[in-house]
Amino acid sequence: MSGKLRLPPLNALRVFHAVARHRSLRQAADELLVTPQAVGQQIKLLEDTLQVSLFERRGRSIELTESAILLSHYVEAGFNEFAEGVRRVTNASYRNRINLNASPYFATRYLLPRLSSFREILPGADLRLTTMIDIPDFARDDIDMAVQWGYGDWPEYDCSLLVPDPKIICCTAQIREQISAPADLARFTLLDMVKSKHLWPDILRFLGVEQVDGARSIGFDSAASMRRATMQGIGVGLLSVADAEEDLRSGALVAPLGRDVLAGMNAEEVPGFYLVLPRGHLRVKSVAALHRWLIQQEWSVL
Repeated sequence: MSGKLRLPPLNALRVFHAVARHRSLRQAADELLVTPQAVGQQIKLLEDTLQVSLFERRGRSIELTESAILLSHYVEAGFNEFAEGVRRVTNASYRNRINLNASPYFATRYLLPRLSSFREILPGADLRLTTMIDIPDFARDDIDMAVQWGYGDWPEYDCSLLVPDPKIICCTAQIREQISAPADLARFTLLDMVKSKHLWPDILRFLGVEQVDGARSIGFDSAASMRRATMQGIGVGLLSVADAEEDLRSGALVAPLGRDVLAGMNAEEVPGFYLVLPRGHLRVKSVAALHRWLIQQEWSVL
């Protein structure tokens, strides 16, 4: 027994959780319906128990120490697990419900045509699909798992690549007349995704184009908005393969440097759609079943 780690009082961790989120003793006290002095006492108890300093007081504000930042991730995950467990065991109608959030593009292009086959595998599941661009707060938004566009950089979650999303450089025929080499791209407005600050920089570096400080760019929340802006001649866009092929076939857009000019990019520089969820959610059978089904699919645009 002597080697077993003794955990600090749960109430002290609950108070720490509130203070870490609010970065304020007073706001944490308001949330917990106690006095700031009571909050301060619980934080001191936790610091004494752990023998580490968790907050630095600077005037009326506080800042988390490195230890507090590290601890806050685990405490957040722990309380999310508590909440999830309570919901699952006390709400019978909730036990078979699966709340899936997906990128709007992935939901439309990939997921919706296949959902009927999942219902055949787990007919009793109550599947709820929402579409949000940003990664959800799984506890607050009551989401079991999410399909997110990006580069898989969510280390605090279980994260699996479902399908890469390579891009094709596209523009109108009028702009194409002014592009004869990769360096010419720097003369135009580059249409980008707000969620990726390095998509165009990675591409320009791969093409050997020296980037100019203050280069013109416009960021979009959705692939659909970027596609429309590209068609309207606002600039040079980066389209997903399925969209680009449709527009190249119809003549609405052209690929000024060729369809396959980006084919040799490093895999880590190519964005994709990732299945993301808190690791503890996989303990729920229905969630694990959907997770397995999503991982096992051969994803292609139908």
